[in-house]
Amino acid sequence: MHGYVDNKADLVKRLRRAEGQVRGIQRMVEDDVYCIDILTQVSAATKALETVALQLLDDHLTHCVAEATREGGPVAEEKIREASAAIARLVRS
Repeated sequence: MHGYVDNKADLVKRLRRAEGQVRGIQRMVEDDVYCIDILTQVSAATKALETVALQLLDDHLTHCVAEATREGGPVAEEKIREASAAIARLVRS
C-alpha cells in the first residue's frame, strides 16, 4: 500500500484544482491577457503542484522509507536513495 493512501482524496482534489488553474492559464493566453496576470496564475499553479509534491514526499518518507528502514538491508538503502533523488529534483525545479 502506498503512503499517500490516507490522503488520496485530498491529493486528487488539489490536482484537479491545479488542472483547472492550468486550463485557466491556457484560456488567458488564448485571450491575450496581460503577461503579468498570466505569470501570477502560473505562480499559483506551480505552488499548487509543489504542495502536492511535498505532501507525496512527506507520505513517502513517513510510510515507505520508515517501513523499509525498520526492515533494513538493501531495500532500505534503495528507498533512501529514491527519497534523496526526489528531494534533489524538487529543489532543482
